[in-house]
Amino acid sequence: MTLLLLALGAYLIGAIPFGLLLGRLRGVDVRQHGSRNIGATNVGRVLGRKWGFLCLGLDVIKGLIPALAAGYLLLAAHGPPAGSSPAAGSLPPTESLPTQDESRDAMFFARWLLVAIAAVLGHVFPVYLGFRGGKGVATTIGAGLGVFPYLAIPMVASLLVYAVVRKLTRRVSAGSLALAVSLPVAFFATALAMDWPMGRVWPLQAAAALLGALIVLRHTANIRRLIRGEELPVT
Repeated sequence: MTLLLLALGAYLIGAIPFGLLLGRLRGVDVRQHGSRNIGATNVGRVLGRKWGFLCLGLDVIKGLIPALAAGYLLLAAHGPPAGSSPAAGSLPPTESLPTQDESRDAMFFARWLLVAIAAVLGHVFPVYLGFRGGKGVATTIGAGLGVFPYLAIPMVASLLVYAVVRKLTRRVSAGSLALAVSLPVAFFATALAMDWPMGRVWPLQAAAALLGALIVLRHTANIRRLIRGEELPVT
């Protein structure tokens, strides 16, 4: 029950339409201008760059806070993954642990990720706006950073990929798609480098792939415009 309440709270926080609220502060409905999206990119185009950065920060925070809170509460209630040092992200080899510990760790991560993903789903499908929300990039970034250090490390790597692709293409959507595609790859590489047993961290790998796929699906219109050469550049 506590887990479901945490997930519901994360969803409701994620569903707060900061882009729309910021627009209303300026007397503008951002859904009627630009790309008609409530995300930071459109807010920046419609209201100005500083408003776009403010929206970006708020959208990141609404993914970050639920994920951090869930991690703290789960650690307090159930303890860390068996034999791990969460601050360092270390996990002992699978063969050094009983099978039940491997299953316990996978369940620990699955619970944590349920809350983190709920925040992203709130942004993408907000109950307050008839389930028509943003594309989920900023909130995914926040949620990923909040699952520290297990998704935070690959998220930082994917943010670097985002920055490079955005700089080269001058298209936010291209950078976002690069982040989405690179996130599961970055997690897999991180798991190998950190020697995280995949039998215990597979929920994290699945979550990275799921969040990446969700971002790609929310960018289908952008993909078509990129192919046609019609996507607006960053100004």
